[in-house]
Amino acid sequence: MPLNKAEDIRNIAIVGHGGAGKTTLAEAMLFTAKVIDRMGSVENGTTASDFEEEERERKISIDTSILHLAWKGRGINVLDTPGYPEFVGQVLSALRAVDAVVLVVSGPAGVELNTRKCWQYAQEEGLAKFIVLSKTDEENVDFESLLKNMRDVFGQGLVPFNLPLGKGAGLEQTLDVFAPPEGLEAKMQKGLERAREQIIEAAVEADDQLLERYLEGQEPSGEELTHTLAERIAQGKVAPVLCTSAIKGLGVAQLLDALARFAPSPTASSRELFLLKAEEKEPLESSNSRFSAQVFKTMTDPYVGKLSFLRVFSGKGTGDTMLYNPRTNRSVKAGQLLRIKGKEQSPLSEVLAGDIVAVAKIEDLAVSDTLHDKREAGAFKPIHFPQPMVSLAVEPKSRGDEQRLSTSLSKLSGEDPTFVVTRERQTNELVITGMSTLHLEIMLGRLKKRFDVEVVARPPKIPYKETITTATQAQYRHKKQTGGRGQYGEVYLKLEPLERGTGFEFVDKIVGGAIPNQYIPAVEKGIREVLDKGVIAGYPVTDIRVTLYDGTFHTVDSSEIAFKIAANRAFQEGFRQARPCLLEPIVLLEVTVPNEFMGDITSDLNGRRGRILGMDSLGDLQVVKALVPVGEISRYATELRSRTGGQGFYTVEFSHYDVVPQRIQEELVARAKAKED
Repeated sequence: MPLNKAEDIRNIAIVGHGGAGKTTLAEAMLFTAKVIDRMGSVENGTTASDFEEEERERKISIDTSILHLAWKGRGINVLDTPGYPEFVGQVLSALRAVDAVVLVVSGPAGVELNTRKCWQYAQEEGLAKFIVLSKTDEENVDFESLLKNMRDVFGQGLVPFNLPLGKGAGLEQTLDVFAPPEGLEAKMQKGLERAREQIIEAAVEADDQLLERYLEGQEPSGEELTHTLAERIAQGKVAPVLCTSAIKGLGVAQLLDALARFAPSPTASSRELFLLKAEEKEPLESSNSRFSAQVFKTMTDPYVGKLSFLRVFSGKGTGDTMLYNPRTNRSVKAGQLLRIKGKEQSPLSEVLAGDIVAVAKIEDLAVSDTLHDKREAGAFKPIHFPQPMVSLAVEPKSRGDEQRLSTSLSKLSGEDPTFVVTRERQTNELVITGMSTLHLEIMLGRLKKRFDVEVVARPPKIPYKETITTATQAQYRHKKQTGGRGQYGEVYLKLEPLERGTGFEFVDKIVGGAIPNQYIPAVEKGIREVLDKGVIAGYPVTDIRVTLYDGTFHTVDSSEIAFKIAANRAFQEGFRQARPCLLEPIVLLEVTVPNEFMGDITSDLNGRRGRILGMDSLGDLQVVKALVPVGEISRYATELRSRTGGQGFYTVEFSHYDVVPQRIQEELVARAKAKED
């Protein structure tokens, strides 16, 4: 449907817990709007949104799909997002592109953990919210109980826009509160009247004139109700609730009606969007002003190449529009503009504020990039993504694939900001990090299918470090005579422990020319070579000060190599005398779980050598904060899911290094010795 003004556009993201029925709802919306002539199914892998091979095989959404439909004069862009927490990056990027969310709550399951998180994300992004109760035709679904529970969790601003007629398999239809059918029994009629009163009360509450008239018995007109209610929804004060059965098609048209009538347009959204210029905030201008957009998603299409998805926030653009990117400080022509509908693409001659479009073959665009038609403009705030927590060390199966592996992983991480690729300097491993084991499995599957690169994966080495706990002194004389010129160098060192995180410090206190100045750098170099290799278990040495305070030399036989060897040996001997120990990385772990799992979680953390710092309440959820060694949580994502039935999640942040317990240190040292032998 051609649109010529932003007021006719509606951008919504379908979000919620995995398995709640989001993709089926999106399919039903397309079918109801006559975009497709028959409904596909997740089970058969025939939906418009789950078109990637991995999605069809696993029967889950992995990527956000962009769909488009027209309904009652509105062009509605629908972003169908994944529901599993592994793919939260897809949800967060989608929320930047829309003005409202449809939060899907499974009727049989009720409010689940990821449902709460999606509500919170929408709140933080300043989006309007519509709640859809899915699968209301299944057994043991009680609409009134669910509504009460959701109000307890999300607040009293939830108002039903339709009501179910019948329960479970006996669900006959959903009744539109705004246009109730005639001939209903008195009980149902009364329920509809009460629901309508709740809607009106929610609408007039913020308008003194309407409230005064309503208290005097005069209801607002249809136009007044629509306008006021739409404002309240855009402000996040009111959230419509609609019950549906997507498979039966019940309630879907009423949802589309509500979105077309009450969802905010791009110009009516209450979101605070600013172009950031250093410390200043410049309010976003109207849709008639200059062109501005933000990249919220990138992907590689096998036919088109790189696609970058944009949400246009202001102005109009064409293929000839020059897009200035503040991050790269470069401008590039937009080129071909595409409307995306699932896996289909269609060209556009022009885009306007509110449009969600793609541009092709612009290689240096990244997620969060701001694009303008003027160089002096600022940038939108970047999309915030959580820190990934599960890591694997990878190396190519085939020799010679190192460069292909690095390039291919870089492309995948460009598409998914929660998939991070690093080269660990200490262990010299190529490490991939994602949100979970499943996330990494899928990314490695894409690596093989898209780029024909296979890898060997294993848990990454834990970056232990070595240090000392007491001060000591050491001396070593390197003397070698082989006929002709020999080697001679003698050093006296003092070793002292430093505070955690200090690193290494070398101090030269040679006086009186005991060691000539030209040999001092060789002494430091000999010590630094040991720092990288370690002394007791092969781990880097840190938090130590070495003072060179005396030595002797020979006018003929001394050399840089002689002093380097002498310093190396003296340092190792002194290190072993100074009660050496291993240090392990400690992280701050925050675990969020429902109340009933608290005892199990705290007991488990104690068993992982965790130190509980405190606990906070988050509604009926509990947040446990603990300091835990990295070595104890290598498989924590899988184990937490198992312990809580998928109802727990956690975040990790590096805290500090601390001493490894003696028993574990002995095991690590013995393992290193065996490997060396």
